[in-house]
Amino acid sequence: MIVVTGGAGFIGSNIVRALNEQGREEILVVDDLSDASKVVNLSDLRTTDYVDRTTFQREIVDHGLPAKTTAIFHQGACSDTMATDGREVMQTNFTFSKNLLEVCIEAQIPLIYASSAAVYGRDGPFAVGVKNETPLNVYAYSKYLFDQLVRSRLSACRSQVVGLRYFNVYGPREAHKGRMASVVYQLFQQFQSQGSIRLFEGTGGFPDGEQRRDFVSVKDVALVNLYMLDHPEASGIINVGTGCSRSFNDVALAVINTCRAGRGEPEWSLQDAQQSEAIVYFPLPAELNGKYQSFTEADLQELRALGYADEMTSLEAGVRHYVHHLQGNAKA
Repeated sequence: MIVVTGGAGFIGSNIVRALNEQGREEILVVDDLSDASKVVNLSDLRTTDYVDRTTFQREIVDHGLPAKTTAIFHQGACSDTMATDGREVMQTNFTFSKNLLEVCIEAQIPLIYASSAAVYGRDGPFAVGVKNETPLNVYAYSKYLFDQLVRSRLSACRSQVVGLRYFNVYGPREAHKGRMASVVYQLFQQFQSQGSIRLFEGTGGFPDGEQRRDFVSVKDVALVNLYMLDHPEASGIINVGTGCSRSFNDVALAVINTCRAGRGEPEWSLQDAQQSEAIVYFPLPAELNGKYQSFTEADLQELRALGYADEMTSLEAGVRHYVHHLQGNAKA
């Protein structure tokens, strides 16, 4: 049986879907459904059991992992980078993860868990290595601290432990995340409701809307997780992105042109969108000063060294697929 913590969440439910597509259905979902809207992420998936997160945390400390557990995908976390309750973030992201690591090591069960590119801080570089890690908020610190714990235990582990540092993930099943949903989701909603998209004015030496991030499709993220499961010899901390940064203007234009194509309208250039005020710019909020990443780009050296050779979905193809998905009123 495969355990997926955060299995009703964004990335967790996409991992369950990918497992189902491989014919794997012996899956235990662990989550907190106090936000009942997440149930929609499970309604079309095939699983065998569900356990509340708090109950699961208590059970693994008292009794270890459930019987017949073969692997853990640990995706359950507080993912709000603006969270101010540090105690809650550390309890959810660090203490729970630490307890899970200990029982997995003891039982020699593979643990594949979600880390984050947030550990690299504002400026990077975005290559795996302690010297590059400068977390700027409690969310990033919780991920950084657990990665450090994993590093300290790896040499003694007789089973797989993999930390996947996700960059800017977008795709289906994220609507419940609200303001923490991906940029692609947010820009689509803006364009649908207002006919225009608002981006930040220039920051960090980048012109208006030209700040760049590594935007990665959740489909690719799920496939990397499954690849790790099928390669138990792989362990360590690994970046998961496309390896190619793209601007927020690129994302906005991909959203706009996908919507325009659906209406039979010609494709716009960035200049067309700006002149028509379909893209407008506003100042960076004061609370983000000194904390905003104007550039990210995953160094994929470790991922490629482990033999993962699949090409990542291009931004245009990924946004087009996701916008069509959203327009079809399917799971967001």
